[in-house]
Amino acid sequence: MAEDREGLLRHYRSTREALLSAIANLSGGLLIEPSLDGWSIKDHLAHLATWDEIRATEILRISAGHESAWRTTGEQDDTVNAVAYDIRRRLSLAQVRWELETSRQRVLDAITSASPRALDPSLYGEAGLRSDHEAQHTGWIHQRRTARGG
Repeated sequence: MAEDREGLLRHYRSTREALLSAIANLSGGLLIEPSLDGWSIKDHLAHLATWDEIRATEILRISAGHESAWRTTGEQDDTVNAVAYDIRRRLSLAQVRWELETSRQRVLDAITSASPRALDPSLYGEAGLRSDHEAQHTGWIHQRRTARGG
């Protein structure tokens, strides 16, 4: 069954609002301090931007009538995440914030322009059409804030 376009847009806007709320008023020092499984909050934000980029491209790809390029195994996902972490960990906090903003806008734009075919969630691989991935990371960030008394 096809996803509702407006529902998807609301979902991705609300999950981003929750994430931004979770990092609001955190110091730059706390954002770059390695803490969550060796990753800083900044690293988690860069990770989310990576998957937004993949998701936006998948939506465009499937809209064009092509197959998902991201039907991966758990081991492959771990490898992608490790490589993306290694590549992006040197980025400044300012750039990661920009990456986070622009990658989400690409997802919203892709959903807005998606063909009816691209609203079928069964056509997607790991970078699914609807994802709770960001909510998981937001939860971890809340845990980190609580542990730090923030």
